[in-house]
Amino acid sequence: MRRLTFLTGYFGSGKSEIAVNLAIHDKVKYLVDLDVINPYFRSREADTPLRDAGVTVISSPLKDAIYADMPYLSKDVFKPFFDPSVQAVFDLGGNDLGATLLRQYRDLAAAEPVDLFLVTNIYRDDTSTPESLIALIAAIEAAGGIKITGLINNANLLRDTTYEEIAAGEAVLTAVAAQTGLAIIYTCIQEAIYDPAKKVAGTPLVLKLYLRKYWL
Repeated sequence: MRRLTFLTGYFGSGKSEIAVNLAIHDKVKYLVDLDVINPYFRSREADTPLRDAGVTVISSPLKDAIYADMPYLSKDVFKPFFDPSVQAVFDLGGNDLGATLLRQYRDLAAAEPVDLFLVTNIYRDDTSTPESLIALIAAIEAAGGIKITGLINNANLLRDTTYEEIAAGEAVLTAVAAQTGLAIIYTCIQEAIYDPAKKVAGTPLVLKLYLRKYWL
């Protein structure tokens, strides 16, 4: 993971949960919430555990606007680019629509390469095949003007997830990798089922569910 890492993907693929976990696990300085598409399950909702871990959340400049469906972003969303001593994770909104915000970073990303990881859950209907994921990659890159640099396997059925679902996601992403040259960077595993003896593609990312309420 580079100093500056962006997460993109299909709606509901788990980007925000992964952004929060990566920020806390890697002890980054900033989590930049760029999701102005969906007012639910935004990474800014985990402000308390992030703050407790020393992570500063940058999102809307509006006070008490955590659930507001208003596309306001703080001017500080550029701040991590100008402080080479810090790491940051950027959480984009879903699909190519959410990826359009990448265009404001294109010149900065040309000066300092960033990572743009595609978060995938093959149990979302529109991203269940290699072909659909490759089409999504093309749409996101066209919208954002920045190339995707890696894949994240987040195949899951919420709390019903087993390693069988994770393996199925890995099989689909292996096919995507073969056609695109992109590597599987992380495989996400909920902490309740994590078994270090089981091998997965890429680095295991053990997820604590900060955003998913207990009844979901």
